[in-house]
Amino acid sequence: MSKTLTEIAQQLKDAKKKVQLIYAFNGTGKTRLSREFKQLIAPKADGDEEADQPELSRNKILYYNALTEDLFYWDNDLELDAEHKLKIQPNTFTDWVLKDQGQDMNVITTFQRYTNDKLTPRFNAERTEKNKNGKDVTIRAFSEVTFSMERGDATHSGNLKISKGEESNFMWSIFFCLLEQVIGVLNVAEPADRETDQFDKLEYVFIDDPVSSLDENHLIQLAVALAQLIKSSTSDIKFIVSTHSQSFYNVLYNELGVKSGLILSRFDDGTFALEEKFGDSNKNFSYHLHIKNLIEQAVAENSVQRYHFALLRNLYEKTASFLGFRSWTDLLPGEKKAYANRIMHFYTHNTLSVEQIAEPTPPEKEMVARLIENLNTFGYWHQEQQNG
Repeated sequence: MSKTLTEIAQQLKDAKKKVQLIYAFNGTGKTRLSREFKQLIAPKADGDEEADQPELSRNKILYYNALTEDLFYWDNDLELDAEHKLKIQPNTFTDWVLKDQGQDMNVITTFQRYTNDKLTPRFNAERTEKNKNGKDVTIRAFSEVTFSMERGDATHSGNLKISKGEESNFMWSIFFCLLEQVIGVLNVAEPADRETDQFDKLEYVFIDDPVSSLDENHLIQLAVALAQLIKSSTSDIKFIVSTHSQSFYNVLYNELGVKSGLILSRFDDGTFALEEKFGDSNKNFSYHLHIKNLIEQAVAENSVQRYHFALLRNLYEKTASFLGFRSWTDLLPGEKKAYANRIMHFYTHNTLSVEQIAEPTPPEKEMVARLIENLNTFGYWHQEQQNG
């Protein structure tokens, strides 16, 4: 039955489970769902300015999503090409974590654990400098981060612009360190014995896709660390984690030992469904049928987009593995094998921003239809559909 995102958020709340894992494709509505859930748990009161303050809503819910990453942006010093800085937008969240909670050194340690122990972030101290008009301006503390590679002899490389994966990992490290502190504090059973009462009213932690731009190795490390942290929680906090990454979902599913997960789907009329699924994606074939149905729907509606090629390649890889082929390309139809191989690689591995926004051409869309039809020639799919 289709529902609004508000109703899906209510469904999550009504479940009252310690952990809920959600799988959804990019663009389905995971980030919007996290915001709807936040509004449900800590609603804004009409006309009450204080109710809109982030520090008040986070008394009940902490959440990490794409909007958290939007707090950071690069100042590339284009004139001198020397002082690469990751700037932090003025906000109460990072001020709370870094200034109020004093987590800056823990953030550095956590970041280095999942990247390189020589790659060192440095937060700025408060300082005064002159602006373009010659006026003195105050640069607040913890508003900038620079990165350098330590050489082991008291020297370093100078400021570097880190990779997108390292940048994503740095932002996640800030949230993760706060979460470690929160869980540690709330694991003290008696509120009177806790080092602070700031987290006493916390009910939920909602984490949406902390794995963007991470390579497979660091993605698994992050998933294992998050699962261990969640398992260490003995308080009444409930966790909701959503992701578009099959690997991240699988690691969490198995590390946490949950009995079931959820798949979020969006329909053409703008409504949604949240279906319970048993087993991780490798054991639960309905996951793959779900992907196949989405591609077939896109073909039928002539709405094939770039990400459908990645989904299609995922199906070919799983099918080839099950049938014992050395490569997924061995399953491609012979007469169009070279062309199909080329566009599948192009749309799943390109990095240029111009390519990312380009819509597939009509011949490329036709190839998606041809390739999904080609999968139906393997009896494996029919057998699994009957068994599912």
